[in-house]
Amino acid sequence: MKGSDVTIKGVFKSFGDFKVLNNVSLDICKGEFFSLLGPSGCGKTTLLRILAGFESPDIGVVAFDGKDVLSLPPNRRPANTVFQNYALFPHLSVFENVAFPLRLKKKPRAEIETVVKDYLKLVQLEGHSAKKPNQLSGGQKQRVAIARALINEPSVLLLDEPLSALDAKLRQHMLIELDQIHDKIGITFIYVTHDQTEALSVSDRIAVMNFGDVLQVGTPYEIYESPATDFVAKFIGETNLFDGTVSVVEKLDKPDINGDTEYLVELNIPELGEVKVTTIDAVTVGQTVSFTVRPEKIVINTEKPVIKREDINLFQGLVDEPIYSGFQTKFYVKVRDNWLIRVIKQHSKYSDEGPDIVWKDSVYLSWSATDGYIVEVKK
Repeated sequence: MKGSDVTIKGVFKSFGDFKVLNNVSLDICKGEFFSLLGPSGCGKTTLLRILAGFESPDIGVVAFDGKDVLSLPPNRRPANTVFQNYALFPHLSVFENVAFPLRLKKKPRAEIETVVKDYLKLVQLEGHSAKKPNQLSGGQKQRVAIARALINEPSVLLLDEPLSALDAKLRQHMLIELDQIHDKIGITFIYVTHDQTEALSVSDRIAVMNFGDVLQVGTPYEIYESPATDFVAKFIGETNLFDGTVSVVEKLDKPDINGDTEYLVELNIPELGEVKVTTIDAVTVGQTVSFTVRPEKIVINTEKPVIKREDINLFQGLVDEPIYSGFQTKFYVKVRDNWLIRVIKQHSKYSDEGPDIVWKDSVYLSWSATDGYIVEVKK
């Protein structure tokens, strides 16, 4: 496996009285596509700049393959950075922009010619070597920046929101290309983004950050399906989030698929009533917890479904607003006390030409106890 292991331990950083990073510790594996995800101002770019050597932490350790690199300047670290604004030299051709790091090292002309051509081929810009940056599209400029960062053969590539300046379709296309480049060269990628869709699409693992803290580290599946905090649940995709009080806890006979003891819990949620949810966390009667269920987990019907299982939740409501998006319809449904629940219905059949549920329809919402999730216990 190429690339470097990256260790971040106990990193703090403040600018004046403003604390940007608060005791951040992460272990990033060699060859991993790792994303730092969070809203603007959460500290993710500052952390990336510390890894690159453009900022220094107040205290903490940053190591590549076990070697502390904090004393090294950016040009002596085994890492290169792709910036949000590309940082290309406007007076140089595509070829010369990519060749620049090799010319600084005084590599032989023949070697530069061969290596630059290889990297232009890697980023699919073979026919654009003579162009200047102002003759390129945004996506092409980004490819040049990636090729220039990779030509030094770093063990870690740092990417600071590299696709944010592109339009939505081009951003999705470039994201696929970036993932393919990672698969080809196999080094460690550390990717900063505020876009949860980007992070879920390409990452091996994700660190979700907010206000300088790392709230959760996990695979895209773990982050989406098992959020560790209310913030993670709301920030990653759409969800319905409620506070409730534990009223019943029943230990189930069979463990879950991982062999963990599982409990069927009943929650009293003021906006809904009684809700059933399974959990592997030991909660007790009387505790206040936050509960989430994703909109796509909820089944919506105009007729009352026949319930044959004890672990199914069923509620009646009124469609307040249907939003048709072609491949799906999102419903905002008013339930008890006029509380809105979001429901997403996928259009998976050719004959399903549009929503058969319309505004003001009386509907039934149902989901399994296994499709909900207790996010955290309130203190």
